[in-house]
Amino acid sequence: MKNLGKKGKDKITGFEGIIIGRCAYLYGCTQYCLTPKAVKGETKDSEWFGEGRIQITGPGITAKEVRGDKDGGANRDCPK
Repeated sequence: MKNLGKKGKDKITGFEGIIIGRCAYLYGCTQYCLTPKAVKGETKDSEWFGEGRIQITGPGITAKEVRGDKDGGANRDCPK
């Protein structure tokens, strides 16, 4: 979980964003969710990529910087 909040890039597609989630499956696959920057005020969908496809490209943001008063709530970025 050390990579959560860092800037990342998918090595295959070039998709870039902040790593906001990690999902580990029973059969060993681990995926990370990248959320791209908004363009002209419009957000784009986040995408999930296998752990081996992610390249860390920068420091990003810390959980403390985005944490609210309460944890939880709806998550539009859950694996599909």
